[in-house]
Amino acid sequence: MEWVYQCRNLDEVRSQIDALDRAIVSLIAERGLYVHQAAAFKHSDAEVEDGKRVDQVMRRVTRLAGELGADAALTAKIYRTMIGHFIDSERAERLRLVGEREAHA
Repeated sequence: MEWVYQCRNLDEVRSQIDALDRAIVSLIAERGLYVHQAAAFKHSDAEVEDGKRVDQVMRRVTRLAGELGADAALTAKIYRTMIGHFIDSERAERLRLVGEREAHA
C-alpha cells in the first residue's frame, strides 16, 4: 500500500480495521447482488460452475494481491471460499427462476 494512516494507538488501529471491515462487507454484499443477477443469464449448472471463469478470477486476484501487497495465499483462500458460496447461491437463484418461468408457462 502506498499510503496507510499511521496510527498512534491501539484504538486508532481498531478504528481503521473496523472501517475496512465495513467496506469489505459492503463490497461482498455488492458482489452478491451481481451474482444474483448473473443467474438470470445462465441456462445450466455448467454455466453457473464455469471452471474457466473461476480460474480467470483466481488468476486476476492472485495478480492483484501481488500488486497490492496482500498475502496471495490468504487472498486465494478467501476467494475460493467466496466463489464456492456464490456458486451455490447462484445455482439456487437459477433454480428459483426456472421454477418461476415454468409456473408462468
